Amino acid sequence: MYVWEFAALKPYWGLIGQGLLVTLFYTVTTVVAGLLIGLVVGILRTTAPRWVSVPLRLYIEVFRCTPLLVQLVWMYYALPVLIGVDMSPAMACFVALSLYAGSFYAEIFRGGIEAVDTGQWEAGRAIGMRRGKIFRRIVLPQATQVMIPSFINQTIMQLKNTSLVSVVAVGDLLYQGSVITATSYKPLEVYTIVAVLYFVVLFPLTLVADQIETRMGAHR
Repeated sequence: MYVWEFAALKPYWGLIGQGLLVTLFYTVTTVVAGLLIGLVVGILRTTAPRWVSVPLRLYIEVFRCTPLLVQLVWMYYALPVLIGVDMSPAMACFVALSLYAGSFYAEIFRGGIEAVDTGQWEAGRAIGMRRGKIFRRIVLPQATQVMIPSFINQTIMQLKNTSLVSVVAVGDLLYQGSVITATSYKPLEVYTIVAVLYFVVLFPLTLVADQIETRMGAHR
């Protein structure tokens, strides 16, 4: 029978904590960047002329329909060849994760905006409001209620996706786990701890998402 030896990992807790912080850092920063990208792209997809919306749709489809791992590797190894400038692993991961998240958030924004009845726009115009004010005061608040569960679910996925940055040697939780495994020869204990830490961070978010969806369903 295998004997678990978590005590043998005591010298490595600092690395594990460091990896967790890197994972959370990439989650927060790329979610914020992705939301900003998604907001701009989502609004333009619903309001801009075709010559603007078509390229934006192409961006969305490319990033949604290709594996994130391929995008990370392409950003790190291939993009520098095109632009002639080396990109650090950290920057390549930030760019790829942000653009990937932005493509999904853009569709969430677009879907939320289009879910608002067109009569809301007409009502705003009837009382003399400008288009921008109608969007900010009437449409966006209603759309947000529809979008919140999808935002939370996509953010949960984004945290999971950050584990892929280990492929290009960014020191996230999974990468530090592989480093510790190579020196401690305790893969079972190490990756169990990694899995538990991901669960501890993600499980509360899933509960929040479920509660919000339940409350929204009750008010429909």
